[in-house]
Amino acid sequence: MYPNLFVTEMAITEEILTLSSKVLGRDVTCTLLVPSEYNKAEAINLLLLNDGQEIENLQVKLTLLNLYNAHKIKPVLVAAIHAGDERLQEYGTAGQPDYKKRGSKAGQYTQFIIQELLPFLKQNTGINAFASTVFAGFSLGGLSAFDIAWNNADVFDKAGAFSGSFWWRSKGLDDGYHDGDRIMHHIISNTQAKPELKFWIQTGTADETADRNNNGIIDSIDDAIDLIGELELKGYTRPADIQYLEVVGGKHDMPTWAQAMPKFLSWAFKA
Repeated sequence: MYPNLFVTEMAITEEILTLSSKVLGRDVTCTLLVPSEYNKAEAINLLLLNDGQEIENLQVKLTLLNLYNAHKIKPVLVAAIHAGDERLQEYGTAGQPDYKKRGSKAGQYTQFIIQELLPFLKQNTGINAFASTVFAGFSLGGLSAFDIAWNNADVFDKAGAFSGSFWWRSKGLDDGYHDGDRIMHHIISNTQAKPELKFWIQTGTADETADRNNNGIIDSIDDAIDLIGELELKGYTRPADIQYLEVVGGKHDMPTWAQAMPKFLSWAFKA
């Protein structure tokens, strides 16, 4: 079920913007959600969301209204980026497609975010600097957001992944796969520096049924926990740097992610 949300007196302005991307070779639609009542002298935060075409199903606007009314979050501009027809190619890990060659345009998508979208948002909103910049996504979009933030920690402060596709691997299960073939884990392990970032990772106990190592734990949870382990080896700590939410009965779907959204937003933009 969706969370029990209600509309308050706080208003949120919704605007649809279209950016013609030279990098991606297509028009990109963004839905902007801006609180209509906030102290303009206070710097506003920025949240980029992958799969922005789903914000209604994710109950983002209602969740924001509820949290604003409860004074739980600081003002945030949400830029929900609608996925295109080549979602499976644009999302993923930059420069490292998976074993089926999916994610072949993830590098271009990163360029789009950094070189085109962020300047476009500043130009169209008149906001030249944000108090913090956060990137989040769902499933493969969560992997994408995590990868882009990890590789651009000078731009982003936090990354969020709802049921992130951390299984993304360079070998198929029948091609001699081992856990070292998981691409995002490998990227973290082989990054020399420790990016200045904080992380929010969510899974659901009913995300899937697959259990490739037959340890009684579904792969999505195993992959998320192992990813957190790689982060801890880098020197990040829980809960200061890493928040992990495991939704009991949570599925790989919009209602589960909508249920988790208030906790994510309260963590990312705590008042």
